Amino acid sequence: MRVGPLSRLIAGAARRPRLSIVAVAALAAGGILLALGVQPQASIGTLVSSSAPDFRATQLDQRQFGGDAIVILVREPVRELISRTDLATVSALEACLAGQRLVLDGRLRALVPIAPARAAPYGGAASPCGRLMRDRPAQVVYGPGTFLNRAVAAVGEQLATLGAAARRAIAAAERAAYALALRRGLSRSLATAAASAAGELEEQQEASRLVGVALGAGITSQPGIANTAFLERIVFGPAGAAAPAPQARFAYLFPNSSAALIQVRLRPGLSAAQQAHAIGWIRQAVAMTRFRLEHGGTYLVSGEPVVLSDLAGELAGAIVVPLVAALAVMALALTVLFGGRRRLLPLVLALAAAAITSGLTALLGVSLTIASVAVIPILIGVSVDYAIQFQSRAREFDADAPGRGDAVSAAGLAAAPTIAIAALATAAGFAVLLLSPVPMVRDFGVTLVVGIAVALGVTFTAGAAVLALPARRARRSVAVPAPIAWLDASVRGAAEIVRDGARVIARYLARDRGRALRLAGRHPWRVLTVAVVLAAAGWAVESRISVESDITRLVPPGMPSLRDLRTLERVSGTSGEIDVLVQARDVASPAVIGWMVGYENSLLSHFGFAAARGCAAATLCPALSLPDLFGTGGGGGAGVAALSASSIDRLLHALPRYFAQAVIARDRRYATLAFGIRLMPLARQDRVLSYMRAHLHPPAGVRAELAGLPVLAADASMSLSSPGRRWSMTLAGLLAVALVLAVSFRRPRRVLIPLVPVALVTGWSSLLVYITGIPLNPMSAALATLVLAVSTEFSVLVSERIGQERGHSGSLAEAVERAYRSTGRAVQASGLTAIAGFGVLVSSGIEMLREFGLVALVDLSVSLAGVLLVLPAVVELAERRAARGRARPSPARSRRAPLRRRAPVA
Repeated sequence: MRVGPLSRLIAGAARRPRLSIVAVAALAAGGILLALGVQPQASIGTLVSSSAPDFRATQLDQRQFGGDAIVILVREPVRELISRTDLATVSALEACLAGQRLVLDGRLRALVPIAPARAAPYGGAASPCGRLMRDRPAQVVYGPGTFLNRAVAAVGEQLATLGAAARRAIAAAERAAYALALRRGLSRSLATAAASAAGELEEQQEASRLVGVALGAGITSQPGIANTAFLERIVFGPAGAAAPAPQARFAYLFPNSSAALIQVRLRPGLSAAQQAHAIGWIRQAVAMTRFRLEHGGTYLVSGEPVVLSDLAGELAGAIVVPLVAALAVMALALTVLFGGRRRLLPLVLALAAAAITSGLTALLGVSLTIASVAVIPILIGVSVDYAIQFQSRAREFDADAPGRGDAVSAAGLAAAPTIAIAALATAAGFAVLLLSPVPMVRDFGVTLVVGIAVALGVTFTAGAAVLALPARRARRSVAVPAPIAWLDASVRGAAEIVRDGARVIARYLARDRGRALRLAGRHPWRVLTVAVVLAAAGWAVESRISVESDITRLVPPGMPSLRDLRTLERVSGTSGEIDVLVQARDVASPAVIGWMVGYENSLLSHFGFAAARGCAAATLCPALSLPDLFGTGGGGGAGVAALSASSIDRLLHALPRYFAQAVIARDRRYATLAFGIRLMPLARQDRVLSYMRAHLHPPAGVRAELAGLPVLAADASMSLSSPGRRWSMTLAGLLAVALVLAVSFRRPRRVLIPLVPVALVTGWSSLLVYITGIPLNPMSAALATLVLAVSTEFSVLVSERIGQERGHSGSLAEAVERAYRSTGRAVQASGLTAIAGFGVLVSSGIEMLREFGLVALVDLSVSLAGVLLVLPAVVELAERRAARGRARPSPARSRRAPLRRRAPVA
């Protein structure tokens, strides 16, 4: 038999066992150190491809106007909130979050931010406000305080402008009267009296005009941030205090009469750690005593960025429970099912492979995502299989070999190529995950492919080295304390009870296995027909399987920030914000603003919003947008016709840059038109987005795109729920496995025999997912590919062992029985450990992984059992077909026979 590179590698490790073990241990330690530096990542970017147009639009939107909003829900009646003391408190809180400090401007009668060089943070430099002022993580903050102070300042500036114009008009009237009197020959004293009279008349006229303007605007008293009646008129409309609820167009600030919202948009480009620090400082700031509300109101920090940040913080800890569970379950399975010395060696090798893989993926830049939590137990479960198969073959050769090294080398020569081919086929199946539209699933696939290669290397080096070491001598008996002896005896007794029970179960399973094998051998067509019918049923229901991709519904349900988000959604009536990112040479032109107002009004009208009814029954609600700066947003628009380029310029120059940057870029090339969307199923949300896109017809030279978390969530849902995409991935997996087997075996029979059960597995997987009724999520959407890859390994190992046993004397039934007693038993042990790797995810606190683990546990168990049952039937049919081919002479042989008979005559 030809000695290949794998056999030479195994023989070399067996000759230098200690060096091989030390090298692998050092690599494992280095891998652990590298893995500790990986940053958790739980953003929506892990669910949506960075090449998607909506993802690029969302990134551009966030670069211009800040990230998705962190929302502080202020739970207090709005009338009490806008009272003098509480409004000042909220205004100071908003300034703190923005890294500012406010002072009272006596001329404008409003609180305005002072220059950063002269600003001392609330609470001092070491306070949360000081940290927010120092690092400036917030790009823009707006809420009731910012809005009302800006409104008061704007009215004050307008009145100041009108007052200045009135004074200029009075002075002009006085000068004109004085000059006219002098031209008529009057004395200077009489000219001065005439000028004074003309000034008084002009002053009366200007005062009357100012009163008319003020009354027309609803101003009945001196505007000021302490004038509650004036503030109530702004918030509640002309009815003021008599109105039942705030104006609907301010729903993004006052969703109802009992709550208000402060929105904080962080700067783009912040790392996950910087975002977590900023959210922590915001939480600490709202808890400061100086921001306590006088009327008993409370604050709640929420928003999807908060949920995602908290989830990222839990990812590292979330690995611990599944990992411990995996180790316990696999150790028990190996103890019970895999007897002999060093029965836990496969688990130790798998742990070393997982550590090295973690380090390599860290070097490749793979982030720690929700999928990463699932990789380690699954990888350990799959890696254990290679060590079990190799160790079981080494035991078979141990009795005939003169030394342990020779037995290991013989096992490498006989089993290593088959194990390597099975691993390569499995890796090809996992590699198909790179075609997934979900980035976290692609990283999952990369980690599994790398892990399989590492596990194979560790098995053939450290595994061979440990098996080649001589057995340790029995230690001398040492007296031990009674409690330790009692505990040791108890553990041994419990293990013996478990083993006895397992032996009983194993005997029943062996009996049932024998019956199943006899059934497959006697009636292969019946077995295969049932298998094909079940697979076809699974393929038929594939398109009916539901998908859940809302990341907030896939995280631990008991996470406090998730409960807070549900509270925010219930109070505000919206679950997120959809932005329309508008790009043009000048987005502040009358034509562009007019189009934005028309588009906004048409959408709000279509989706049930009206100023009188508000957002109570509307699908979309207005949010802070560029038209709101001109008083034309939120379903209004009466003032659009009056807008001119000069009036727009004046207003934008009058607005503080800090406030205007929330809706318009400094260079006026980008603007945002925002809508709040109610909580709804993602399928309905996608229909809303489709309607918005269908009616998005900007003027020539203007580009408009949808952006925001709700847009990306809907995109992820549609991508995952596409049966065509899942079908294409499954087909690609089958083709990849078939290609590896064809290149490795180069004989159609050896390729088709293990491939037929694997192909049927894809249908069984879909049928089981449909029957369980658990919706697919970004992880379980790739379950068919995962089950295909794992089933390929077992199918190849068993089919090849049947072929080897068939080369010995005896019938096919005897060859199948011998293969299942040897390799089959090892496959049973390794199959249970692989299933355990998936199944322990049920213990995870993350909903996505728990659902994935539950489905995978059932799916993989049934699929592997089906492979082991269908494979003998396929082998039997292939044997019968080959026998018929040998019995019937081929046409070519018949045509050549007469020539051979005539040859001697010639």
